[in-house]
Amino acid sequence: MKTALNAFVLALAAALAFAAPVAAAKPAQTQSVVLAGGCFWGMQAVFGALRGVTAVAGYSGGDEATAHYEMVSTGTTGHAESVELTYDPAKISFAQILEVYFLVAHDPTELDRQGPDDGTQYRSEIFYTTPQQLAASRAYIAKLTSEKIFNAPIVTQLAPLRGFYPAEAYHQNFVAHNPDNPYVVYNDLPKLQKLKEKFPQLLR
Repeated sequence: MKTALNAFVLALAAALAFAAPVAAAKPAQTQSVVLAGGCFWGMQAVFGALRGVTAVAGYSGGDEATAHYEMVSTGTTGHAESVELTYDPAKISFAQILEVYFLVAHDPTELDRQGPDDGTQYRSEIFYTTPQQLAASRAYIAKLTSEKIFNAPIVTQLAPLRGFYPAEAYHQNFVAHNPDNPYVVYNDLPKLQKLKEKFPQLLR
């Protein structure tokens, strides 16, 4: 499975390189949202694999002056490792993005942590940009809760986006560039496999 996943990741890297100029050419047709859900490496890999989506790793929730990896890693800046998604609603809906976020990209029941990573910078949070995104997020959380999809309460926070600051260059598309990294193999490639199995129709 590892070989197949690595091939998928490398193909994804090529697709991202090809798709980026296309996404930039139609800014008036796109919308954006910022999602936090643990290490941004895996989050960017998952959402970057979706059609009509451009994902940038970065920081949100704190001030611009503290939006640097070494400072954010202390857990004292208010920032969460996040991904800024620019998406084309004609190709993927916000509802579909929410499905991937809650059911593939991370565990929304883990408070201030994800897997091996611990701290408020790894919290689950949606930084919405429109009232419609807020309403849809609340409704979907209520649906997941009523259907008892998870065995523990969802702890995802909802907050208006006040700023997003791209992460350092070496963090961008980290999974695609480092598919054999032990952290990536153990924590991120399984997410990509789950995405392929659960939402194949949403892939590029």
